[in-house]
Amino acid sequence: MEASYDGLPVSVSLLGTGPMGAPIARNIIAGGVPLTLWNRTPEKAHAVGGGTVVASAAGAASEVVLTVLPDLPQVAALLPGEDGLLAGWKAAGIERPILVIHGTVSPVAVAEFADDCLRTHGVTVIDAPLSGGTIGAEEGRLSIMVGGPRGAVDRITPVFELYASTLVWFGETGAGSTVKACNQIVVAATVTALAEAMALASTTGLDLEKVQSVLSGGLANSEVLAQKGQRWIDADFEGGGSAKNQLKDLRFITETAGRKGLKLPLATCLEGAFENMIEAGDGDMDHTGIYRTILT
Repeated sequence: MEASYDGLPVSVSLLGTGPMGAPIARNIIAGGVPLTLWNRTPEKAHAVGGGTVVASAAGAASEVVLTVLPDLPQVAALLPGEDGLLAGWKAAGIERPILVIHGTVSPVAVAEFADDCLRTHGVTVIDAPLSGGTIGAEEGRLSIMVGGPRGAVDRITPVFELYASTLVWFGETGAGSTVKACNQIVVAATVTALAEAMALASTTGLDLEKVQSVLSGGLANSEVLAQKGQRWIDADFEGGGSAKNQLKDLRFITETAGRKGLKLPLATCLEGAFENMIEAGDGDMDHTGIYRTILT
């Protein structure tokens, strides 16, 4: 398929070919959209196995730039300088690019960032956080919660549909990240609840695989259990979504709630639990490793 932008062909690039970015890139390429790739470690971009790999963000300055990076500072750092996106867009004669932020970022900060980008540089920022994990990315069935000008979102929806099965627009930039904050309350709570259940089962001598088979057959079943359950059985918490990122997300949640004068007791409790996990030296582990913290 060919994406379109005001009836014209759209150039598309993706910056950040990590565990989520790489499978997204492969799905876009498989969909027939020529894709420019950039990653701070070039080998990871080449490992995608398609697209055009460039050496700098400036070289990836397309009409639509998808970023799959951990947080907003990493995106903002790609704008200035002779190797930055702003210089690249100017050199390419692209006057009104769209910058998509797929990472989980602060709803407050991304709204301010979007306002500054549009006012100062003519860049439209869309926040489009993802849910579905690496499996969802590989299978092209991610959920995308979108915030940004509706017209710009509509123009690039054909690209989103190459790697997402659910796509919902919620309002102006920042709205998508607020929905992701809601999502992350549930994810963090479910991960921690399952970790506590596995800790209780383990310390009482139960077979974790059998316990999980019962949980998965009833109301306690979840996508978290389906995707992550084997981690507790194998006590393997390497890789995956890190505890550091989980804590980052939880802090965004309390920041956003605080702006509205809302107290979220569970989110506050979860924030403390993941702070303890990181203080114990397990911050780079998958967030299911909160199990280790509970057992100590």
